[in-house]
Amino acid sequence: MHVGKWVKFIKENINFYRDGFFELPYLSNSPQVIVKSIVNSPSVNHVEEEQAVYRNNPFSKGVMRYREIEEGFWIIVTSITFKKNVMLKAVYDEDFPSDYYTLTFSVFESEVKLQNTFADKTPFSSKYWGFKKPGTPVGAYFYKESICEFYLFAFSKDWAERNFSFETLPADNHIKKFLNSDNGFITYQNIVPNAAELSKEILTNLENNKHDFFSKSILKTNAFQLVSTFFKNAFLAQREGNYLPIDTPDYRKIAKAEKLLLDTITDSFLGIEFIAQKVDMSPTKLKLTFKSVHGVSMMQYHKEKKLLLAMHMIQNTDLQIKNIALATGYKSSSKFTANFKKRFGKMPSEIRL
Repeated sequence: MHVGKWVKFIKENINFYRDGFFELPYLSNSPQVIVKSIVNSPSVNHVEEEQAVYRNNPFSKGVMRYREIEEGFWIIVTSITFKKNVMLKAVYDEDFPSDYYTLTFSVFESEVKLQNTFADKTPFSSKYWGFKKPGTPVGAYFYKESICEFYLFAFSKDWAERNFSFETLPADNHIKKFLNSDNGFITYQNIVPNAAELSKEILTNLENNKHDFFSKSILKTNAFQLVSTFFKNAFLAQREGNYLPIDTPDYRKIAKAEKLLLDTITDSFLGIEFIAQKVDMSPTKLKLTFKSVHGVSMMQYHKEKKLLLAMHMIQNTDLQIKNIALATGYKSSSKFTANFKKRFGKMPSEIRL
């Protein structure tokens, strides 16, 4: 299917509804094709001089901004609010080459219900990284009223080899194992500590829409710093996994399991059996599939989000440390302090110094 026929294709598929989600396909062969497919979607306004695409349809509202940083290296930033439960589905046109890797940094804004405190809820940002090999079909699920930002860095195979030399990685490096496997997609949690700050600088740069040498240089520097820091940390990560071929993950069920974990950050871990029953998967398959998608077990994921929420509250509220421990579901302040120090290398009280 040629890009010119995209409008007909998407009109036939945009209302496809399955298991509580509307499927919205987009062409993903390359950043150029991604942009063209979005521009040719219904209910969009493409402002070429801004390199921005504004969307407001029954499913979502937002803006996508794009730049070619240099030959073979693009950035596409999307700020979006979902009006319905939506599954964004990457599909590929066989008439076009698929020779771009994509690295995506995603930020999801939500509210978390607190325990044992007068404040009922607090805002909380979940952050993820996803690295996708060329031609990999992926479905990402988003719930109604989700507010998200996606920073997608797309780079060609040639650009990646010039800048990161994947071929020179040792055979036992887990990124090398991933690249040599049948798996096409791998995710990480907060692997780049200053990613949120650098990403905001990138978004501000794109919004200002300046094309002078200084602005373009800053944009290139920030974008490359994010991507290079990701790979530096990913190369060094001691990540478990043998990357043996597995069935295509059921992303809808994994998204549902993830939402259960996020909705209960301040509660005790629900347990694999309970979550498996809720998402209609066997406990064993859910456990293996969740870890293959997120890189950590469900219990580790829940604990990590709980501690990140505590860090957020320490940095952004005046609540006493003991009350933050209670609000995030810890019955013992000493256990909270021990877990916090093990994760962040500092006592909670030292964060406020």
